[in-house]
Amino acid sequence: MTTTSNITDTSMTASVDRTIRLIGAGQTTGSTCSPDLVKAPWELDGGTPGYGPGSSMGDVLPTGAPRQGELPARYRAASARELDARIRAAKATLGDRVVVLGHFYQRDEVVQYADFVGDSFQLAQAARSKSDAEAIVFCGVHFMAETADLLSAPGQAVILPNLAAGCSMADMADIDSVTECWEQLEELYGTEPDADGRVPVIPVTYMNSSAALKGFCGEHGGIVCTSSNAASVLEWAFERGQRVLFFPDQHLGRNTAKAMGVPLEQMPMWNPRKPLGGNTPEGLDDARVILWHGFCSVHKRFTVDQIEQARIDHPGVRVIVHPECPMPVVDAADEYGSTDYITKAIAAAPAGSSFAIGTEINLVQRLAAQYPQHTIFCLDPVVCPCSTMYRIHPGYLAWVLEALVGGDALDAGADRPSEVLNRVTVGADVAEPARLALERMLAAKPRSEPVGVPPATVDGV
Repeated sequence: MTTTSNITDTSMTASVDRTIRLIGAGQTTGSTCSPDLVKAPWELDGGTPGYGPGSSMGDVLPTGAPRQGELPARYRAASARELDARIRAAKATLGDRVVVLGHFYQRDEVVQYADFVGDSFQLAQAARSKSDAEAIVFCGVHFMAETADLLSAPGQAVILPNLAAGCSMADMADIDSVTECWEQLEELYGTEPDADGRVPVIPVTYMNSSAALKGFCGEHGGIVCTSSNAASVLEWAFERGQRVLFFPDQHLGRNTAKAMGVPLEQMPMWNPRKPLGGNTPEGLDDARVILWHGFCSVHKRFTVDQIEQARIDHPGVRVIVHPECPMPVVDAADEYGSTDYITKAIAAAPAGSSFAIGTEINLVQRLAAQYPQHTIFCLDPVVCPCSTMYRIHPGYLAWVLEALVGGDALDAGADRPSEVLNRVTVGADVAEPARLALERMLAAKPRSEPVGVPPATVDGV
């Protein structure tokens, strides 16, 4: 886990937001994937529904996705310096009553205030370790806040500063579509176990999914996985099932199963918009891993051509990509692994190493600032951050923290009651089976070392 003291001194050079603004003003070279990245997130709150500028801007936001109401004017008008003072004053007043969590992919302007920085599962574990805190402010995306609520102590409030911070990949598998798929598979395969006691299908959901899907897995004998323990989880599932339904990320499922020796022809894709997922009964009968038609728009941007260009421009470069990248990209890289794997690999490298990294730009730029003894750059030359992580801004953080304080952290004369804003909760009917699926994941132990990642690493995105 990274603490704020490790990153504060590098905030200026690590800031993706600052890079975007310099590019937009023509003060530095480079390009971005959208000119709207220079807009403040609150300019999007009342507009056309969508994920916002960045990597997911072309993805379709589901009907009924959480929306963020208008941020009060005093936060929209505040300067960066004023927001900094407000946030620090609120945190000082709240003390141990609140813990602020920041995801690796979050902008540096927010991460600097985090008590813990890590991936989704590390942060959920951090939330669980802070059982005395009254509130957990999760600077990440919606499914992460849900997971924190599942693992936090009863009575703790989990707060997402901007409710519009969702995840397009998580939204690609919804409970209705997965339930319909499951019913079709039960009709095809039946429900009776084979001679070895293995049921026809075991559902496996990636951590990057809604609590409802984690609950679905808990109710149907399934399990949750992270990007670093996916191989261990698939081993667990194959011991109990003849095949696996893996959602929502096709690439993590494919890359992991392929490394375990599952042939590609035994990994059909399930498209929820097509009858029988776009498959034939015969094709599904031979399946070992049924892959959901979902993907991460951040990691979909990386290509083999980018890797080849990096090798030309930087002879001897070490290419590490995230397993959410498409299979050809993973195959062309030197290594693949979770965000935790990437950070540990860079930290352990000898001075003067050169890295081309295939993951979200905020983490890559932060690592480049933290390890100036190395050459570290993002494979994608276009600056294109995670659309939804970028919806979190210091203005929203100041807003939710000052609401917890009550009154105004900078104005002793203000008299407002303490208030919990943007609380994310998981209903008891979903929470119980979802926790069961998470507990199964924590109990799953690999018979062999995970492929592509270091041992004894458990993390999320």
